[in-house]
Amino acid sequence: MAVNEDSSSYGSLYHDLYQPALVIAGCFVLVALVLSIFLILQHLKSYTNPPEQKWVVAVLFMVPVYASESILSLTFPKLSLACDILRNCYEAFALYSFGRYLIACLGGEQCVIELLEDESRKMLNKPLLEEGEGKKKHSEEEHGTLWNFFFRPCILGKDLLTIEKFGLVQYMILKTFCAFLAFLLEIFGVYGDGEFKWHYGYPYIALVLNFSQMWALYCLVQFYNMTHERLQAIRPLAKFISFKAIVFATWWQGVGIALLRAFRVLPKEGKLQTGLQDFLICIEMAIAAVAHVYVFSTEPYHYLPAFEYGKVTTERTKTELKLDDGETTPAVVERKETQIEAPGTSVTESVQDIVLEGREGCRTDHKPSNWACGEGHDKDPGDLPP
Repeated sequence: MAVNEDSSSYGSLYHDLYQPALVIAGCFVLVALVLSIFLILQHLKSYTNPPEQKWVVAVLFMVPVYASESILSLTFPKLSLACDILRNCYEAFALYSFGRYLIACLGGEQCVIELLEDESRKMLNKPLLEEGEGKKKHSEEEHGTLWNFFFRPCILGKDLLTIEKFGLVQYMILKTFCAFLAFLLEIFGVYGDGEFKWHYGYPYIALVLNFSQMWALYCLVQFYNMTHERLQAIRPLAKFISFKAIVFATWWQGVGIALLRAFRVLPKEGKLQTGLQDFLICIEMAIAAVAHVYVFSTEPYHYLPAFEYGKVTTERTKTELKLDDGETTPAVVERKETQIEAPGTSVTESVQDIVLEGREGCRTDHKPSNWACGEGHDKDPGDLPP
């Protein structure tokens, strides 16, 4: 009898909070969609660096995907599992896209390999200069690649890039596989979303995805630690934190709600658990959209290297000034202005380039601009050759 009363009271609570929560969540989703779509369109209109911006667009799409699926799940609770599967699949792809974006900012894989190999040679030469060749050989043979990845990633060279790529790809594959596995288990009634019981599939899938995600993020952190100095021009820390916040918040938030439900802090009402998760994600996506406007701004793509892009126009202006010190020869002041005419692209061309992976469309008109194997990310137009 008490159980029935608790269930009815929780059902009444859910019914009372549902409409206000839906309205509030809808407002936050509207803000998230407007800001994110506006920023994506800005990148597509200023699509001057395809190798970087196609991955930026993929990362930015994470907010509209999360927001729209969360509000859809909140509105139609029966679709919550399907929306969660799609959300998880795109999260895996977004994490992979962020890793590829960092590689693109460094000039591509070949430039990254050269950078990592150079750092490895510097570190391996230190013992040779300081303590002799014997210690160098001993330190190389003493530990394997995995040990060095945790404690001395700087000596791995190109192997670090291989491990980082594997870490991202394994998460993308496992996340997608587990999402569809959860769907199948739900059909047979043995998934038990949020139930930490041995005869349900949820705790096992959560455990596997937890380790997979932690490994992928750790690989990304190690790669960032090795390359952050070369990435300073793109403010990598802000981008890294804003992206990791979305991944961590959504995943651990769901696990935390499930744990609170398991310890009876929250009622064991399925609609309340999924509804709370969707409501919080709607709010968080609006915050993430505001952060992305500043973190993934299109401003760096408004300025292009003159020797690679567009038409350069130089205007010289000479002005004679008469001085009051009695000299008959006037002083000449010369002013030179350099203007760069950047080729624009339409949104259609930019989308075509992203979808076709640069094989057609505007990709033929552009080349990677930012990192030419060790060169700086942004170039001041005033420093360009006339």
